[in-house]
Amino acid sequence: MKKMRLFSLGLSLALAISASAGEKLTLKGITGGVFKSKSMSAVRPMADGETYAQISEDGKQIITYSFKTGKQVGVLFDAASARGAEVKSVDGYILSPDGTRMLIQTDTKAIYRRSFTATYYIYSIRNNKLEPLSDGGPQQTPVFSPDGNQIAFVRDNNIYLVKLLYDNAESQVTKDGKRNEVINGIPDWVYEEEFSTNSSMVFSADSKQILWIRYDESAVKQYSMQLFKGLKPERKEFAEYPGDYTYKYPVPGEVNSKVSVWSYDIKSHQTRKIELPLGAEDYIPRIKATSDPAKIAIFTMNRHQDVLRIYMANPLSTVCKLVIEDKVDKYVKEEVLDDVKITSNNILLPSERDGYNHLYLYNLNGQLLRQIVNEKYVVKAVYGFDEKTGDTYFAANPKGATEQQVMVARQNGKIEVLTPKAGVNSAIFSKNFKYFINIWSDINNPAQYTICQNNGKVLTTLIDNHELKEKLAEYDLGKKEMFQFATSEGVVLNGWMVKPANFDASKRYPVIMYQYGGPGSQQVLNQWGIGMSGNGAILEQYLCQQGYICVCVDNRGTGGRGAEFEKCTYLRLGELEARDQVETAIWLGKQGYVDKDRIGIWGWSYGGWNTLMSMSEGRPVFKAGVAIAPPTCWRYYDSIYTERYMRTPKENASGYDDVNPIARASQLHGALLICHGLADDNVHYQNTAEYVEALVQADKDFRQLVYTNRNHSIFGGNTRNHLFRQAINHFNDNLK
Repeated sequence: MKKMRLFSLGLSLALAISASAGEKLTLKGITGGVFKSKSMSAVRPMADGETYAQISEDGKQIITYSFKTGKQVGVLFDAASARGAEVKSVDGYILSPDGTRMLIQTDTKAIYRRSFTATYYIYSIRNNKLEPLSDGGPQQTPVFSPDGNQIAFVRDNNIYLVKLLYDNAESQVTKDGKRNEVINGIPDWVYEEEFSTNSSMVFSADSKQILWIRYDESAVKQYSMQLFKGLKPERKEFAEYPGDYTYKYPVPGEVNSKVSVWSYDIKSHQTRKIELPLGAEDYIPRIKATSDPAKIAIFTMNRHQDVLRIYMANPLSTVCKLVIEDKVDKYVKEEVLDDVKITSNNILLPSERDGYNHLYLYNLNGQLLRQIVNEKYVVKAVYGFDEKTGDTYFAANPKGATEQQVMVARQNGKIEVLTPKAGVNSAIFSKNFKYFINIWSDINNPAQYTICQNNGKVLTTLIDNHELKEKLAEYDLGKKEMFQFATSEGVVLNGWMVKPANFDASKRYPVIMYQYGGPGSQQVLNQWGIGMSGNGAILEQYLCQQGYICVCVDNRGTGGRGAEFEKCTYLRLGELEARDQVETAIWLGKQGYVDKDRIGIWGWSYGGWNTLMSMSEGRPVFKAGVAIAPPTCWRYYDSIYTERYMRTPKENASGYDDVNPIARASQLHGALLICHGLADDNVHYQNTAEYVEALVQADKDFRQLVYTNRNHSIFGGNTRNHLFRQAINHFNDNLK
């Protein structure tokens, strides 16, 4: 379960806010995107190392820009002038390795968090010609061959191949794909959600083989959600009788998909099973190509997820060689999977083997060449290894858990900070690592996008969001500040606080605590994207205008502080997290400007779980709380996420059954509002249904809101505005 970025989903065209001095925020304005900052999306560094591509604001063009100047240097695609097929707008694009073609993504329809179907078109840049990738229906996860002359894609759980040099001839590679039974080349639900991937298919380096992961989910138990007609969108097929949506969802301790790796020889049409040493319950979270056609990197993990192995598989002989085995205390972080970088001759591996997420450089045969970072700070992102210079580019937090800098480790071992400005920095590097786009913000400043040389020198500013800053200056906004405090157990926690614009230290204010608190997450960062609705804690600013102080504290189990702090919640999720949130409320109650009898707490997803656990921790410090889409017992959540931190129910029965809100229903203290979407494929409504029944039997009062046909994000039409208004009304009714 990942932290959901609860940003507004579009600008409200109907809303116009008159901005005069001392203007008050409106909930409609916040949920309608009026205060959304400008950003850059769909940025793709080009193969030349000097340019990058981006979709135009109107979605009609794909434009190239200079990494040196930031200025436009060309137009790769223009919907208005392209010959052949017609497209109205571009949702996304994929560049061929040789830069001569593109796949244009249109008519995108979401499935789950990362998966979607779309209609793709092949665009020849030289000929300005647009052709359909396939006439057989929408496609998923198309992949170019390294020579740029073939494209593999998935439709209806099967893999198809299109040969561009043979008049786009299409052939079917697999034929055993079937919904809720067998999936080829794309992950099942739990792999997609918890291993953060939507594609499981690659070409070999010589473009002669396709390799993919096959998921046999026929033995996985299924879950059904009831669907209704609803509105925004309206499902007219369910006007008289509701329908349902059924899919495979493994819970802890139950059967997962049986996974295997296969290769397809394009010339001979021969399919082979790769002889991968795999335990009966092991996972295959990634498959990646290398520069050697005889080496395909296959990642495996055991069910406890504390051992990551990387094999090199030969597509023809099917033989696999183990090159790296990384054993880590308790569990391997899921983020490692995408941060493993495979270059022509090297593998760059993040690992917490020494207690902090650091980097280790291997050759393709698995020989450890050197450890790249060994200081007591955490590597947060890996940008790549430059084989020409031996330099490694990454982001880390040497200035503390709430900060993030873009850094380089030189081949000689010297480490340099490229973005010394306080705040949170991230980067998009050019292909040759000569330039990078730096995205910087802090708690008081929205994102700035600058182009920098690889020594950190700023060349130009692309976006500074001055318009947003000028708009916000016309509103009564409170002061945001970072703070630390120590609990009664001596645990130092990080937090941020927003006080009303007219804050008076002689008064006692009600407080609303927002938190998430899940393993490895961080809400307390010196960045603009903080708060329940992001955008500079704009929703918290709205609450401050209602007379509240807003606070967020990262409890034990959160990220950025090393494995000991992050993994101390292992096997008993919720126990220490809730204890720290209660300690936060107690500490706040001792501040002269806080009314200790009027403190509320709320959160979404894991934050909803944390809200319920904190309100039933035993110390009655919260007068009100709002839990949105919360898990309520880990037996109901998925296998991969839950077992990573809890092992199986058979191995850890007390962790599952004694440490959860249902077991503690009789201890609930404070006025509770619980909200859930009926079509939540992630945290099923089952969690709320079982929890409120426990509250009924414990004779506990509560309020409940359910949202028709809404998923884990609870959005669509007026839904988000309604949800937040109900939550705020609940706090006003109980804390004012």
